[in-house]
Amino acid sequence: MTTDFEDIFERMNRFLESAGLSRSLSETMAWAPLADMAETDDAYLIECELPGAKREDIDVEITEHELAITGEITEREREGVLRRRGRPVGRFEYRALLPTDVRADDVQAALSDGVLKVTIPKAKAAKPRHIEIQG
Repeated sequence: MTTDFEDIFERMNRFLESAGLSRSLSETMAWAPLADMAETDDAYLIECELPGAKREDIDVEITEHELAITGEITEREREGVLRRRGRPVGRFEYRALLPTDVRADDVQAALSDGVLKVTIPKAKAAKPRHIEIQG
């Protein structure tokens, strides 16, 4: 099923380019990389697949309630004719809403083997405490 969509997408790109109506759709639209988000008691852990991405081409931004991972993976030079594309290139964007306050100053990100791992510590929530009633 996915192969059918890829084929239609490629045909549409070729048609638009030959008509001079538009640049390649992949150049104008950002794609969303695959990612997993896990939650522990202390943090949110995001693992985002970015094969071929370089550290300097990735931007990680955090606000109180949102994580944004953006950047661009450039086409690498190849020998021969590319017959099938399975990995996306171009601009990418991943966004995730965070349900609680986080400690933005303590966020850590590391890129290894094509996977970006982002650790977002949660803000310390006020712990419930017993209040003695006077009088």
